Amino acid sequence: MCGRYALFRWSPAFAALPGFPVDQKAQWNISPGDSVLIQRNLEGRSQLDRARWGLTPPWLTDLSRTPAHARAETVAEQPMFREALRLRRCLLPANGFYEWRGNVRKRPYWLTPGEGSSLFFAAVWEAYPVQEQVWLSTAVVTQAAMSQRRPLILDAAGQQAWLDPETPLPVLQSLLASNPSALRERPLANLVNDPKLNAPECLTPA
Repeated sequence: MCGRYALFRWSPAFAALPGFPVDQKAQWNISPGDSVLIQRNLEGRSQLDRARWGLTPPWLTDLSRTPAHARAETVAEQPMFREALRLRRCLLPANGFYEWRGNVRKRPYWLTPGEGSSLFFAAVWEAYPVQEQVWLSTAVVTQAAMSQRRPLILDAAGQQAWLDPETPLPVLQSLLASNPSALRERPLANLVNDPKLNAPECLTPA
């Protein structure tokens, strides 16, 4: 399961999108519960917002149970996600994500389409009120890949279709059922195991 990812490099075009935070910093070790960037389509244009990684519908009362992931196979049927899939889709920008493997002692791996590349995870979002302020939350859509579950990574056409509010459900279901993306991977030292470490050292090779 993808429980950590990183966003430390972005293109000038991405930084020019409405809503890009002026104080945005490189994030090398993003975990569920953290504040993350999401890209949404509102009123016909793409914009960026900050959201909490952990979906929080307005009706949810137990804030300790906010899912960070939604399975591609069931996201269209589960009550927690189905309306968000229909009405509130978004993308999470990233440069890559971490995966732990092994039976006795798990080793972290870094997965990315290419060093320094950008990629976008399919996700859904919700708004939830706290007192007089409305906050955003999100969950990443995951798909089965080998013995792991990985984020559903969308290409440029897939990103456009995912964000388009007019995209019909059969097209969305086709995206959800698409084959996992081909990724490069390399083993890492165990520094990234510390969720408090937010520095380039997270990518130290094994």
